[in-house]
Amino acid sequence: MALSQDRGPDVGGPLRRRSWSPLASMPRTRRTRVVRGIQYAVFVVLLVAVVLTVDWPTIREGYFNLDKARPLFPEVLTTALKNTLIYTAMGFAFGLVLGLVLALMRLSQVAPYRWLANIYIEFFRGIPLLLWLFFLGYGVPTATGRQLPFSPYSAIVLGLGMPAAAYLAETIRAGIQAVPKGQLEAARSLGMSQPRAMVSIVIPQAFRIIIPPLTNELIVLTKDSSLVAILGVTVGTKELTKFGRDELNTLVNATPLVVAGLCYLLITIPLSLLVRRLEARNARAR
Repeated sequence: MALSQDRGPDVGGPLRRRSWSPLASMPRTRRTRVVRGIQYAVFVVLLVAVVLTVDWPTIREGYFNLDKARPLFPEVLTTALKNTLIYTAMGFAFGLVLGLVLALMRLSQVAPYRWLANIYIEFFRGIPLLLWLFFLGYGVPTATGRQLPFSPYSAIVLGLGMPAAAYLAETIRAGIQAVPKGQLEAARSLGMSQPRAMVSIVIPQAFRIIIPPLTNELIVLTKDSSLVAILGVTVGTKELTKFGRDELNTLVNATPLVVAGLCYLLITIPLSLLVRRLEARNARAR
């Protein structure tokens, strides 16, 4: 006859204690509302604390002084903002063309082309932009005894465009590789040559894919244009950052820097909204 065993508590095993909290006993939807309400309450408390502790008259006088801001117009728009847009457009156009060439070299079956493209991309992705601008603005004149030729804007175009080309090349290469191979094969079956198929079929589709990252690169380049001041600019060629710094020293007030920052936002915020819209459209298309 089998003997029944009375199984008592497992004394030697780990003791398991069930944790309990008021939130754990709530339904999930109610718990979510409670947690969200707590977060809103914390935010309101912090906001009230900031409002009560900040010296608003000093902030308004030092950063948002309308009397100091009025003399900045219209020069900040007609000169500084315009030059920032020009430098950004010139650097981006140069970088886009060179980046496309580098991307095609990276995808080439000719090994020396791939090596040269890799060396270029890794070089400019590995050095600071400020160092490259110092090299163009001061290293080249010191070593050769002459400035860069062609025009006063040559150093700005090369300074912004050549590093940008390294990043744009990788973006364009990824876009080309994202195009289905069947597109190229179909074009070749219709009698197109490899270069014509790339130019007419693959590259246009690749650019439609990479428009959002290209716009992001344009935003980055807009902010990087503030570094061209180290190349030496005149009154008529200064951009927003240089303009704000000069007016800061003249007015002994931080309002010019705030105005320059708002002008940058006039450029970058519409571009950011464009990126989101393009990404949403691409997501719907996929």
